[in-house]
Amino acid sequence: MKRRQFIRATALTPFLAAQMRTVLAEQVNKTFLGSIGLQLYTVRHQLGKDRKGTLKAIKEMGYVQVEPYEFPKYKAVVVDAKELGLKVNSTHIQWNSVLNPGAADTPAFAKVLEEAQAAGIKHLIIPTIDPKDRQTLDGYKVAAEKMNRAAAEARAAGIQLAYHNHTFEFDPMESTRAGFDVLMEEFSADMLFEVDAFWVQLGKRDPAKLIRSLKGRVTQVHLKDLAAGIKLPEKIEGWWSLPVEAFASLGDGIIPVNPIIEAAKEAGVQYCHVEQDLSHDPMASIRRSLGYLRS
Repeated sequence: MKRRQFIRATALTPFLAAQMRTVLAEQVNKTFLGSIGLQLYTVRHQLGKDRKGTLKAIKEMGYVQVEPYEFPKYKAVVVDAKELGLKVNSTHIQWNSVLNPGAADTPAFAKVLEEAQAAGIKHLIIPTIDPKDRQTLDGYKVAAEKMNRAAAEARAAGIQLAYHNHTFEFDPMESTRAGFDVLMEEFSADMLFEVDAFWVQLGKRDPAKLIRSLKGRVTQVHLKDLAAGIKLPEKIEGWWSLPVEAFASLGDGIIPVNPIIEAAKEAGVQYCHVEQDLSHDPMASIRRSLGYLRS
């Protein structure tokens, strides 16, 4: 190669490398696009005002599936979603069905399984642990035992049970040991995880690294973003602990989305769902998040 040709090729190398990184990022970004879901808690207020119209708009945006909440309390959402052509592969359930079955207005877990089978739902998610049941690491162990028993019942019914994290599971309780560490150790092979990347980040752990460490044990991932420059409280229990401005549409915040999606693919995750707990305009937010994944 002549000196002039060598200089030209060398000069182009960084440009070509940048282009290649962009192409690879786009490929990773779109890994789950063909089955992308929306956690419907994002649009809970809109569903309350116009359930069918909201679901229709979600379908028209390009979401393929939706993940309802408090099943079977709001099972009408499942019926309407399916009629519109949206898939319902998973749903969050009323957590006390597993963790405190004697609580008021709580359906028996056997009834939840029966309803899920009738609706063709293959994944049930326990969305949280009540504060009174997680005061100590031993409390987490008891909760894990209950979830393990329920997961075995679910497996017998052809359904996968998983647990959805928030931030409190990562709070150190004994030295650096946290509740999530107990769940990772105590969960049986039947009991899996739905990892919420936003809450993992707020729990001061790396979402992509955590997902990789749980390879084969994560069924689904919640994708959401954290806005930059937000003053966060010392104690975070859930979305109600944060200002609405803390939640950003995908790509508008500080959580790297591509590494999470790449880790999810490597870990055998089946589905990814967009979620934004708070927004001044939820419909615009979920449209923007989907646009980011498509870009």
